[in-house]
Amino acid sequence: MAPLIPFDAVVHYFEEFEHTAWRLETQRAYAVDRAGERWKRWQEGSAFGYEPDVPWHALVRKAAEAGKRFERVRLVDTPPTDGQRYLLATAAGNVEAGEDIHVLTRTEAVRRGLPDFDFWLFDSRTVVTFAFDADGNTLGVRVSENPETVLAACQTRDLAWHFAIPTAAFSASMQSAV
Repeated sequence: MAPLIPFDAVVHYFEEFEHTAWRLETQRAYAVDRAGERWKRWQEGSAFGYEPDVPWHALVRKAAEAGKRFERVRLVDTPPTDGQRYLLATAAGNVEAGEDIHVLTRTEAVRRGLPDFDFWLFDSRTVVTFAFDADGNTLGVRVSENPETVLAACQTRDLAWHFAIPTAAFSASMQSAV
């Protein structure tokens, strides 16, 4: 198994990838979200759209303009946790920046045999797998270019993407269920 390294050691992948950065997002909440100023604004009822000064939005927009794709499948519980509701609320800005975010219920993910850990897959060549503590703090990441690991990540991507639905459609279905 690859050694655990700080997340900062892999941020270069987000600028250097050639065509696709794909994420499976499995956590029920992320400490980094709860620690941010936007979390407080969300709790106060703020809506979120594209914000060019948000570093993630700027990065995604730049990549999209260069013909690169950021995609992710986010697992959501039924009912969604506060952390998942926050991510659904802020997804519109990411999508407007150029990221394609789809949602899959955790029940469906389990039924399909998807893994229960987060990872990024860069250009179908490099897998960056996260390690979290029980509170959703990132402990570090592991980087692999092992063909078996990459193949498993590609198969997960294809399966998850097939069954997931776009964030806007998922959010609309949640609102109509209330």
